[in-house]
Amino acid sequence: MRITGITTHVVGTPWRNLTYVQVHTDEGLTGVGETRMLGHTDALVGYLREAEANHVAGSDPFAVEDLVRRMKYGDFGRAGEIVMSGIAVVEMACWDIKGKALGVPVWQLLGGEVTDRVKAYANGWYTVERTPEAFHAAARRVVERGYRALKLDPFGTGHLELDHAESLRSIALVEAVRDAIGPETELMLEMHGRFSPSTAIRLAHELEPYRPAWLEEPVPPENLKALAKVAARTDLPVATGERIHDRIEFRELFESQAADIIQPDVGHIGGILEARKLAATAETHYVMVAPHNVGGPVLTAASLQLAGCTPNFKVLEHFNDFADAEIKKVVKGAPEVVDGYFRLPRAPGLGVELDVDAAAEFPQQRARFDLWAEGWEKRDPAAEERP
Repeated sequence: MRITGITTHVVGTPWRNLTYVQVHTDEGLTGVGETRMLGHTDALVGYLREAEANHVAGSDPFAVEDLVRRMKYGDFGRAGEIVMSGIAVVEMACWDIKGKALGVPVWQLLGGEVTDRVKAYANGWYTVERTPEAFHAAARRVVERGYRALKLDPFGTGHLELDHAESLRSIALVEAVRDAIGPETELMLEMHGRFSPSTAIRLAHELEPYRPAWLEEPVPPENLKALAKVAARTDLPVATGERIHDRIEFRELFESQAADIIQPDVGHIGGILEARKLAATAETHYVMVAPHNVGGPVLTAASLQLAGCTPNFKVLEHFNDFADAEIKKVVKGAPEVVDGYFRLPRAPGLGVELDVDAAAEFPQQRARFDLWAEGWEKRDPAAEERP
């Protein structure tokens, strides 16, 4: 079996574009992969066009290791976010082909089942007025849908510092959410890498009574010594890793013991097998894995394949029940959360199929995600569409 070519489909939303890639073979099997870009979609599509000609076309889709190696190192450059994301979409599509050809789900090819269900945590649910009352009501709706874990960023436009008034407001939001969801539901707190170590440490102490399941990216991810400083000064678990795009770059993070949970994005770190290798290394350092997952249904399906065969897998992020729920129709067989959990996919490959006609209903947009602007999620989508 040989790859004959790839086709790329970009599905637009106001705040990010989802890039789907179909890998076609000379035996009629087609696999699908997905990633999401913030501001680099055209660059990704351009890279995929060159990679198809230079590395992908003519390759054996079963030889995943060789294809990833050539895409990563074959152009004698240093692979960053765009290259690793391009590798990821092609790699997961190859696993989809391999699973279909052999009649088994991908997790069966990567070590076999360690769990038959995967806990989900809700994100994208708090696009409401930034008041305790609104957050309380929104959080209640999340748990009423069966979720047993949810995440929020309560810190507004805080950057490096957070003044007294904004600190009180943020703590009040967390208090309201904890009251709404009760003591048993996990509550993850996102900091988006915005704070100085001293601010992050202060906030961590003030948040401890609300028992967060983790603090996510409390400081900018580029400085691991700063992260280690925060981790050493709080008893709360620390999570990070969504903006690390090569598993080799996690080495220093593990050695510093600065994180309790890592959050690789399967769509950015080179795909399913690269993430599985990283999870195995994390296991030797007693670190849990909770992938970053703000893409669509294919990326969710790929992350579930990782979850099914990974002993130190903790929980999977899920956006599509709350933000951009309408894009679920782009993928047939999209994973669903029932009573707070995904069931492990049983269909061959990734267990999903791209609906090309449905994808065409969501053209690429000038998507923009701005952490520093209040109410970014309330922009008019029609004003963001590409001409």
